[in-house]
Amino acid sequence: MKKILIVVDMQTDFIDGSLGSAEAVAITPNAVRLIREWDGDIIATLDTHGEQYLDTAEGKKLPVPHCIKGTAGWALHPQIQEALAGKCYETLEKPTFGSVELPARVRALAGDEPFALTVIGLCTDICVVSNVLLLKASFPEVPLAVDAACCAGVTPQAHEAALRTMMSCQIDVLNFEA
Repeated sequence: MKKILIVVDMQTDFIDGSLGSAEAVAITPNAVRLIREWDGDIIATLDTHGEQYLDTAEGKKLPVPHCIKGTAGWALHPQIQEALAGKCYETLEKPTFGSVELPARVRALAGDEPFALTVIGLCTDICVVSNVLLLKASFPEVPLAVDAACCAGVTPQAHEAALRTMMSCQIDVLNFEA
């Protein structure tokens, strides 16, 4: 069975940049370890905004410029980049929380082979849950797991709530004491 790892928005701005958190910094070594040990394909999503971010619907509700394309904060975090070096991976820019293009990219990687998905990244309660639910809706019979030890939310409470939501939607949540 083909294994595909989805690394959601492990970008500098979300780890130790403009929207970084102690929780995001804390899970980064776990994500690095999983990426290094991963034997399969990888898709890394990139939250991607333009200079006019503050004029967007998201920017009006979250007025913190982040992941502006081409900036250091937009790039995958250096530790994640290092872990991905030499791996078979591709990136996918997304302008909002969930990527409607992600299921098509997964399908293209899988081809006709049966596959399983594992998702890690930031933030559990925004972009991770959005992408996981899109994937579950697109591939209802495909094994889909989220590794809680490689995810962090905006707050620990929001992280836990998102994990519980995903569990309610029949997604396997690893490394989480429910």
